[in-house]
Formats: sequence, C-alpha cells, structure tokens
Amino acid sequence: MIGGKWKLRIIYMLAFHEVLRYGELKRLLTPITHKMLTSQLKELEKDGLIVRKEYPQVPPKVEYYMSEMGKGLRPVVKAMYEWIEKYDIK
Repeated sequence: MIGGKWKLRIIYMLAFHEVLRYGELKRLLTPITHKMLTSQLKELEKDGLIVRKEYPQVPPKVEYYMSEMGKGLRPVVKAMYEWIEKYDIK
C-alpha cells in the first residue's frame, strides 16, 4: 500500500502540506518523472489514502489531499522521517 521509493514521500508531502496541486508535488519530489508520479498518485487514490479533486475550468486544476484514512498515517510518517534523519539514512 505504501511500499516503493515514492509513495511514502508523496504521503509525507500531502500529510504536512494539506493540499497540493500536481505541479507542486512534482517540484517537491524532484527528480520523479511524470509517469511515475501519475502512477503513484493513482495507486494511492485507489488504495483510499489520498483524494484527487478536479475542478472544471481552463486551464485544468487538480488538487490532491489526504483522505481520512490517509490522515491516520501522519504520526507514523512523521516518526519514520524523524528516524531517517536521526540516523542519516539515505
């Protein structure tokens, strides 16, 4: 559900930024590719951890945020990142 190189990072960004647009996520997660970010977002949405909200406007506007279930991961993700920083894990 949250395995892989990028899912945990995506969850971390959304958990502590509340709402992010696709371009903002892409910038925060450099050097992730468009293809990888899109597939990871779709999987997280399918798993019920994030919500994708699309606005009917031009240019298109899409926002991503944590679902209620995803919000439950905040303390876990925070603890994991603190552990990673404490031990300087790459």
